[in-house]
Amino acid sequence: MTFSELPPGAVAVAWALMGLMVGSFLNVCIYRLPLEGMSVRSPRRSHCPACGTQLGWKENIPLVSWIIQAGRCRACSAWISLRYPFVEAANAGLWYMAVVLAGPADWPLWFCWSVVLSGLLVATMVDFDCFQIPDEVSLGGCVLAPLACLLVPSLQGETILAQVLSEIPEGGVDRVGALLASFAGMGVGAGVLFLIGALGKKLYGAEAMGLGDVKLLAAGGGFIGPGGALAALALAALVASVFGLFNMLRFFILSRSRARGRGRSDGVGRSLRVARLAGRYLPFGPFLGLGIGMVLLAWDDLNTLWI
Repeated sequence: MTFSELPPGAVAVAWALMGLMVGSFLNVCIYRLPLEGMSVRSPRRSHCPACGTQLGWKENIPLVSWIIQAGRCRACSAWISLRYPFVEAANAGLWYMAVVLAGPADWPLWFCWSVVLSGLLVATMVDFDCFQIPDEVSLGGCVLAPLACLLVPSLQGETILAQVLSEIPEGGVDRVGALLASFAGMGVGAGVLFLIGALGKKLYGAEAMGLGDVKLLAAGGGFIGPGGALAALALAALVASVFGLFNMLRFFILSRSRARGRGRSDGVGRSLRVARLAGRYLPFGPFLGLGIGMVLLAWDDLNTLWI
């Protein structure tokens, strides 16, 4: 029996459950990759960050263990971050969407989409925590993208450049066209963001864009092509601007509230400076991940909205 013969909902749900289990592994990556002396393979057993107790299989059931234990370690009762069940549930949801949007029969496409989305999820959470993007995700994506496009040309199925460079009529994409579009996407993604960072540094005398963001968009561009990379960057900038303004407003209100609570006569100018400083400390990687993911899953819909 093939995937096309199975009920579409059954394939999506089964793959979502697999995504839930993989989400547990992603939590290991998110916790360990930024830490010196740790890797995904070492130590071999997961442990409580608070007391160091090794976790048994009962503590490692995705989502279920966190709920049964009421979000606390069995050994020391320390609080277990909401990030753990969130990542597991989010990965399950993303994998479910991949199957539904690609179609159960096109398993090579939704398999590749799922891998990319999980990598973006890891990059997002690590960047939120540590203001860095693991090279294992970004550089690993740069290596994986052209190989994946060579094996699964439909990854570049909506990329105009891939269609132009392919010998298949009526907008089809062959392996050569997909591979060339992947390299072009990596070049455009890295090049544009690097130029923006260099220009920002020249204008403001400080780093305006981290190399981690450059490498992440390069990897993403390898999967979504040059036009997709530009679209992902535009979406990321738009959403980041909205969140940045919200963050500045939040810190402005917080600064004014604390000043009044302490009986200080701090002026509005000081609160504005605090808010402006807070607005700068917002990682860009999560928004790039959001933009890449949106283009990956809904390129046709985005084109329809813009056109």
